[in-house]
Amino acid sequence: MRLDKYLKISRLIKRRTVANEACDNGRVTLNGRVARASAEVKPGDIIGISFGNRETRVEVLTVQENVRKEAAADLFRYLPASEAETASEVSSEDVES
Repeated sequence: MRLDKYLKISRLIKRRTVANEACDNGRVTLNGRVARASAEVKPGDIIGISFGNRETRVEVLTVQENVRKEAAADLFRYLPASEAETASEVSSEDVES
């Protein structure tokens, strides 16, 4: 699934156009790298979003095309700053292997 669509479906960002603009402005990272809106999201990925002076990091648990508002929070889990860095380092090491 595209990153901008995932951000909307998971309700991390309310509108897909806003998610697309955030990606275009370099405020969204995927596994530690600045991501384009068209980047593919899969379970285990780490998404970072910069909201002004606040950074939010989440781990993708599942990817679904349609989800009810009540179940949207089950698509990801919030990560503390230190755990997010460790998880992205581990996933980047897996890619290099």
